Amino acid sequence: MKYNFDQPVNRKNTNSFKWDKYGEKDVIPLWVADMDFEVAKPIQEALNAVTNHNIFGYAHVPDELNNLIINRLKKNHNWEVKTEWLVWLPGLVPGIYTSCKAVGKDGDAVMTATPVYRPFVEAPINNHRKLQTVPMLVDENGYHTFDFEGIKNSITDETKLFLFCNPHNPNGRVFSREELQTLADICLEKNIVICSDEIHCDLILDETKKHISIATLSKDIENQSITLLAPSKTFNIAGLGCSLAVIPNDEIRANFMKAKYGILPMISSYSYESALAAYKFGKEWHEQLLTYLRGNQEYLVNEINQISGMKMNPLEATYLAWIDTKNVKKSSTKTVVEILEENGVGVMDASIFSGNDYFRLNFATQRSNLEEAVSRIKKGF
Repeated sequence: MKYNFDQPVNRKNTNSFKWDKYGEKDVIPLWVADMDFEVAKPIQEALNAVTNHNIFGYAHVPDELNNLIINRLKKNHNWEVKTEWLVWLPGLVPGIYTSCKAVGKDGDAVMTATPVYRPFVEAPINNHRKLQTVPMLVDENGYHTFDFEGIKNSITDETKLFLFCNPHNPNGRVFSREELQTLADICLEKNIVICSDEIHCDLILDETKKHISIATLSKDIENQSITLLAPSKTFNIAGLGCSLAVIPNDEIRANFMKAKYGILPMISSYSYESALAAYKFGKEWHEQLLTYLRGNQEYLVNEINQISGMKMNPLEATYLAWIDTKNVKKSSTKTVVEILEENGVGVMDASIFSGNDYFRLNFATQRSNLEEAVSRIKKGF
């Protein structure tokens, strides 16, 4: 089946978190990470089937969905997991929060590398943990990597958990085996559990790159890991709230289950059935999506790099452009993001990710929206 990702979809006044943010202002919202594309037909049909059943009671995970996940991890990640390792969650962010609560005790420390997805710096503090951040290194070409010496020097006896994002949000990196092994070795030496957010692992744009789950490097690091996965970003079903944690270690998993009990709600039939349909029948839609996203990225990189002071490197993964603005010359004291919003483009400032001199722009939208947004960006600068 051929999907038309250029087809406009009017999302205004639909209680859309993304599109209703600016009210009646003429602002193209390219800030939060959901896509402006209709989901694959099999997902639509699965959701309709749940609706037509007319009973919306409690649900448990279908055995077929567990089996799909196990087979998918073996095929795509070369990772053999067991059913009992899978813990289903009503969202990936709850998985980050639960991990912080499950590992260590009040007063212990959680480390992460910045800039990074906002919950990574909020969850530790909200779970009575100390937050330890180490800025990522950026070379002259804008290439982000870990400051491994900084990580080693920042670890204390209180450091119990490392929150890791791969592929990375917001800089779009797909970390190499060598980078992963170095991080794993540090955490193994210091007995630090790694919680790896891999929600974007099926959104690889650079076809020379391959996603590697850090838990697959060795049995030792597998036993010291929590891997968070979801179909939500890949198949545009984030609002349905269906994610999972893969936790091989029995003790860590038991603590995780205890931490989430009574706080996280059960997952609905809509969530389970949409995930099942996505993983079982969504391959064709997914492949066409990646082609479209690669085209949007190529267009955006070309246009942004023609704007004085702005720089955008091609992403290795995700659909979230990370645009460098440190050389932008402004005629006012307003921030770049404020100027963009005044000119009708809504993006996320780097400060939200504990960074600076960048903004994040979601290009998973119709090309016509992207072209109009680029026109407005050029007008503002």
